[in-house]
Amino acid sequence: MLQVKQELLAALSAELEKLSPGAGSKAAFESPKQAAHGDWATNAAMQLAKPLRQNPRALGEQLREALLAQPAYVRWVAAIEIAGPGFLNIRLRPEAKQQVVREVLEAGTAYGCLAPTGRPEDRVLVEFVSANPTGPLHVGHGRQAALGDAICHLLATQGKDVTREFYYNDAGVQIATLARSVQCRARGLRPGDAAWPESAYNGDYIQDIADDFLAGRTVHADDREFTASGDAEDLDNIRQFAVAYLRNEQDKDLQAFRLRFDNYYLESSLYASGRVERTVQRLIDNGYTYEQDGALWLRTTDFGDDKDRVMRKTDGTYTYFVPDVAYHIAKWERGFHKAINIQGTDHHGTIARVRAGLQAARVGIPEGYPDYVLHTMVRVVRNGEEVKISKRAGSYVTLRDLIEWTSKDAVRFFLLSRKPDTEYTFDVDLAVQKNNENPVYYVQYAHARISSVLAQWQEQGGDPARLRAADLAPLDTPAAQALLLKLSQYPDMLRAAAQDFAPHDVTFYLRELAASYHSYYDAERILVDDEPTRLARLALVEAARQVLANGLTLLGVSAPAKM
Repeated sequence: MLQVKQELLAALSAELEKLSPGAGSKAAFESPKQAAHGDWATNAAMQLAKPLRQNPRALGEQLREALLAQPAYVRWVAAIEIAGPGFLNIRLRPEAKQQVVREVLEAGTAYGCLAPTGRPEDRVLVEFVSANPTGPLHVGHGRQAALGDAICHLLATQGKDVTREFYYNDAGVQIATLARSVQCRARGLRPGDAAWPESAYNGDYIQDIADDFLAGRTVHADDREFTASGDAEDLDNIRQFAVAYLRNEQDKDLQAFRLRFDNYYLESSLYASGRVERTVQRLIDNGYTYEQDGALWLRTTDFGDDKDRVMRKTDGTYTYFVPDVAYHIAKWERGFHKAINIQGTDHHGTIARVRAGLQAARVGIPEGYPDYVLHTMVRVVRNGEEVKISKRAGSYVTLRDLIEWTSKDAVRFFLLSRKPDTEYTFDVDLAVQKNNENPVYYVQYAHARISSVLAQWQEQGGDPARLRAADLAPLDTPAAQALLLKLSQYPDMLRAAAQDFAPHDVTFYLRELAASYHSYYDAERILVDDEPTRLARLALVEAARQVLANGLTLLGVSAPAKM
């Protein structure tokens, strides 16, 4: 159906060009909100009416007559109707919709995807999760992990060369707090003791780190191996061991979520390499800083911020946005001129500061770099009550808790099912239900249901290779046509979702596709005696199965053959 759409758009473009030179580039179709209004619609007549000083409905009638005379419209279009002030509603012939089956079966996993462009400007760096190595990954990190992974997959479908990066904040106050917390445990102190620091981390994992440290264990992170000295007074050794230990634990969380990264970037490396100092000096040299009250300030108001920001505090340490500026300059210099950061909404205030610092650095970075996708936190409900405390973490529900209570598939699908900036309540009880109320079960069951039909047919001697050449003429019923139209919408959905960083669009689409298949299954028996009809219906449901599998895979969710 992609070819059909291209032919019809080309004809529309040609007719618009005749009406007004240059208007051909605006040729586009949209999907009507109501199925009764047709398969595609265009408001081209309404757009041209004002500059041409014509009545939009009269212009729509003129355009309609011209299009119906075009060979592509003769071949593929059953009717064009004028609605309202000049909308053209296009109804396709059954054979036009049937083309999508062949397209899906031929493309397979690549259906709806664009080939990699290989252009430097299409290199994209997506930074996500980037948790401080101070504790297990919490549910908010899980939402970010699901978002980041799905956005990477979406961008790849549009030909982008995507690199996934995890930025470890392994420097600063929180790391110092982690080291002191482990040291206190190693000295035999517990939360609640009089000498226990108020700012210390209270989770059971701190005791686990202390026990392994005292035992002189060796821990492995993605890029390092570190052996504990066992000396409770060696705070620097405790700090290095604790960071490596928790990086290893976070790796386990990511593995449980089946998440991979191409790069791990350490905040500490920005200091060790001198990048932070060089960045600060560049900002000073460019004249965007000043000294006041013993601190160094950046004139972020020169770049739209509501007030200037402290860069270097009176104690000589840098505020947290300074290494962020150095880090993003490094991204740019590494050739990533498109960068996307996925972060919690609590980072909203840093956006203006980071972007201001990048402009003040004058290294050629355009305004608006990088892009940000901000997400809200997640509320967890279990047994009808909100869960706030995890024994593992001491103060929050961990990602691993959620996976253990439900499944990796449920966690991913649920956390992607709403816009990132909307509040979300994760219902643990719903996530384990095996019925149509559970959205991930509903979609996966559609895939398994189709797989069962195909397996039954193959057990009877059916050959899947025959489906590509099947005569699709029997697919002219309302239920079949509705399913065909839904399959044809997948490529456009992918494009829009990638453009808007909106993987929730994929979850909505998959639920709609599953509903369309279930309706089709209830309306028509697939394994009928008539062979041409049987092959046509099997080809259709195999195409539906393929698109369901493609969409689920994009989300990081499995597509089971049996349930």
